[in-house]
Amino acid sequence: MSMKRTREIFTGVSLLALVVALGAVVTRLDHRLAAQRRGAVEAPMFEVNPLWPKPLLQNWTVSNAIGIAVDSKDNVWMLHRTTGVPDNFKTPGASCCAIAPAILGFDQAGNLIGSWGAPGEGYEWPESNHGLTIDYKGNFWLAANGAKDTHVLKFTSTGKFLLQIGKQGVSRGSNDTANLSKPTEVTVDQAANEVYVADGYGNKRVIVFDADTGQYKRHWGAYGNKPDDTNLGNYDPDAPPVKQFRSPVHCAEISKDNLVYVCDRLNDRLQVFQKNGTYVKEGFVATKTRGSGSVWDIAFSRDPQQRYLYLADGGNHNIHILLRDTLEELTTIGVGGKLPGQFYGTHNLITDTQGNLYVSETYGARIQKFVYKGVGPVTQKDQGVLWPRTSR
Repeated sequence: MSMKRTREIFTGVSLLALVVALGAVVTRLDHRLAAQRRGAVEAPMFEVNPLWPKPLLQNWTVSNAIGIAVDSKDNVWMLHRTTGVPDNFKTPGASCCAIAPAILGFDQAGNLIGSWGAPGEGYEWPESNHGLTIDYKGNFWLAANGAKDTHVLKFTSTGKFLLQIGKQGVSRGSNDTANLSKPTEVTVDQAANEVYVADGYGNKRVIVFDADTGQYKRHWGAYGNKPDDTNLGNYDPDAPPVKQFRSPVHCAEISKDNLVYVCDRLNDRLQVFQKNGTYVKEGFVATKTRGSGSVWDIAFSRDPQQRYLYLADGGNHNIHILLRDTLEELTTIGVGGKLPGQFYGTHNLITDTQGNLYVSETYGARIQKFVYKGVGPVTQKDQGVLWPRTSR
């Protein structure tokens, strides 16, 4: 075959490949434009990173992943229950396994960068860890829900003890202003330097303290009412909404526009308040969910308006994406399971500055990273496993 004929064939094949590629791009654009013309719902898009984090060193193993937080450098920190490692991981005489410290830190690549957390002098270490927060000063806050855990702890980023609010083993109910009862999680408000405690498994309230001194400020129950410890019984999805929180109160997160979002987990609802405790609105999620409930934790999207809410549903083992202003559900991601992109006890959520989403699983005993892929049209209500794809 002549060189001229070879060049002609090569040129033809190259042009054909270019046309096919351009056609695929146009088709994707046409689909997106068509979806927009139909008024399609749009929501944040994610893909799971199945290789994050990297395996732990030193033969470490972890138990229930019960808290997750991001620091100012986008390092991700997890809290786990060191007392919950299964016995079959602790066979006498076997080389496996050593229980990892309670708090572990990872960089964006998934490398272990720090570890600490254990009983020490000057503070009362929890019986059962529950909830991790990093405040605007870089300090770490730990909550706890063991039988005697009636306090929260504050440490530096390297584990130096700073403050304890409440005395372990002392609780006088939901209107006690000095002690807590199985608190689940805290949030620190930078503007007022106040710490909001979701309190929690024993009490039925949100309570606020000075973040430096631990001085009591205020507290409230559902709808801004004075909290009442009356036993409400089991949740009934067909009954009218109850006027008090049904324990546990599982989160109290503050948005940029100074609203406090409270997870009333066992009532399958999210209530919103002003920072003084004035009730604003509520939304309901997966309202047929009994038992452990549906509203476990929330995180805000990282756009300036925080337009979206990500809601961890450990009862249904998925994540709901909501519009923050209306609390309307747009879509769900994930399904129950133990493989990457699946969930087993979706417990806590956090986002980094790039919009990536991190999830801790209490029963799955792990954390997962979901890479943010921008906002796009929702093509199905329940998206299932968000496995990596080369294009959308």
